[in-house]
Amino acid sequence: MALLEIKDLTVEFPTRFGAHIAVSNYDLHLERGEVHGLVGESGAGKSTIGAAILGLLPGTGRVTGGSIVLDKQELTTLDSAAWHGLRGNRISMIFQDPQTSLNPLLTIEDQLLETILQHLPLTDDEGRARALHLLNDVGIRDAKTRMKDYPHQFSGGMRQRVVIALALASEPDVIVADEPTTALDVSVQKQILGLIKKLAKDRGVAILLITHDMGVIAEITDCVSVLLNGTCVERGTTGDVLGRPKQPYTRSLVASVPRLNKRVARFPELQSRDPLSIDTACSVPGASAEFAAEWLLGGSQTGPDPDDAVIAVENLSVVFSSRPSLFQKRTEFQAANRVSFRIGRGETLGLVGESGSGKSTVAKAIVGINPTREGRVSFLERQLELAHKRPTNDPSRRQIQMIFQDPYSSLNNRWRVENIISEPIKFYGLATHPGEARKIAASMLALVGLPQSALLKYPHQFSGGQRQRIAIARALVARPTLLICDEPTSALDVSVQAQILNLFKDIQAKFGLSILFISHDLPVVRQMSDSIVVMRNGEVVEAGPSESFFDNPCHAYSQLLMAEMPSLDLLADPETLMAEARN
Repeated sequence: MALLEIKDLTVEFPTRFGAHIAVSNYDLHLERGEVHGLVGESGAGKSTIGAAILGLLPGTGRVTGGSIVLDKQELTTLDSAAWHGLRGNRISMIFQDPQTSLNPLLTIEDQLLETILQHLPLTDDEGRARALHLLNDVGIRDAKTRMKDYPHQFSGGMRQRVVIALALASEPDVIVADEPTTALDVSVQKQILGLIKKLAKDRGVAILLITHDMGVIAEITDCVSVLLNGTCVERGTTGDVLGRPKQPYTRSLVASVPRLNKRVARFPELQSRDPLSIDTACSVPGASAEFAAEWLLGGSQTGPDPDDAVIAVENLSVVFSSRPSLFQKRTEFQAANRVSFRIGRGETLGLVGESGSGKSTVAKAIVGINPTREGRVSFLERQLELAHKRPTNDPSRRQIQMIFQDPYSSLNNRWRVENIISEPIKFYGLATHPGEARKIAASMLALVGLPQSALLKYPHQFSGGQRQRIAIARALVARPTLLICDEPTSALDVSVQAQILNLFKDIQAKFGLSILFISHDLPVVRQMSDSIVVMRNGEVVEAGPSESFFDNPCHAYSQLLMAEMPSLDLLADPETLMAEARN
């Protein structure tokens, strides 16, 4: 018998309109030492399966059919006390959102130590030594010092490493990894994937890997299940499913994956079929994706000539200082050191580098979130005030918009989606009356692949990918001239990623939108960027045209980033798959 065996699993969420079936008759046999990949569109039920395995179904969700058996023990009938003893001990989970997985009031050391001492018979000193060892294993630099810090003092990628260390702390038999490398750069991703493979091989840990990253699936999984609307449509070995997909849906997913070896004008698109996007209920007359596109293009297009810079960053430096205390002097950390680049009208600059290299720090300094020590930022040939001096009514506040890496923490969870998207419309006076603002908001949702019914829901009612689509709609609705995208597609499945990136390309071509595109996904960066800036430890180590960079990276660090990308050789050729789909 398999270590973890799932048979005919059905999960439902009762609503006032009837039961919503999130997972239907799902089967899984997971052996010791096996890594099983679970892929599918956002909202397909992947995370729901993971939550059911740990007894963590949100809200009113419940298992209404089937069984989950761990080492001959039925899990669906456990009470809360039994779950408490099992969860975190024999089964651990790496959650998709590191920001909400960590306690903001406790240091990293306290959180690791609490988990270790609860599940392992160790003393406090032994527990601290294990915590330090785990942080070193997942690639936290200067772990002995950083373990005294709080979650907000880490970048998104570094927070994810801490979450992975927490999952490993109790030496579990099964790990459910929900997008474990989404926020990680390629070098740390390779390290984490190597660690997962080593756990499976050396310790016999069974791993259910939930991800939309086909490169990650190809790199470490033994078998793959493909989900569509809660139903498994294809299952098999990784080589068969990715290299010789049988089902049209699987073929479309594989074809949508960006490749590193060449640039394409547009991404192949798969018609999204998640439960939200097939909802055709229309409550706002005249709202449509076409109206949203026309409305965006109706914004002011005045600006510099194509040869002039929309934004020029010169010698920008950002330094973070700690608060002095009675027993500790003030310390400073140089997060960005004399960073310079320019972006012309209609151009995309790709900013790449390791987690913690200063990419997001520079982006937040441009929009006025992070304070700057020195340097100059010129936007539309006008020098912007440094962050702490920039007035709230500065025109650049609307003209420069940012899509943040973490959609959950960037959206107001107490507001409905309609209020979230309408806020910039009302604040900047982009609509003449409330009815027009609602029409624009509904149309922007259609533009990013969500139904009008999403207007009445709250952010927590969406999957991670769906929340990111809402964040993108909110940024675009301000009619920006410069869009700063901080890992805008890291939470999206490949089919929705293709739609969003094609949307960026279309708006850019028609509207002259300039984009600062921050990402660790080099194939996506190659498809989107006209030029590249590579950062390491807060400094620019290489800059130049995109195609020259990808064909012949000069700096040793750039070469290392390229070499550590997961191989996509196992995937079937996209042109062949699309030709088969047309026939």
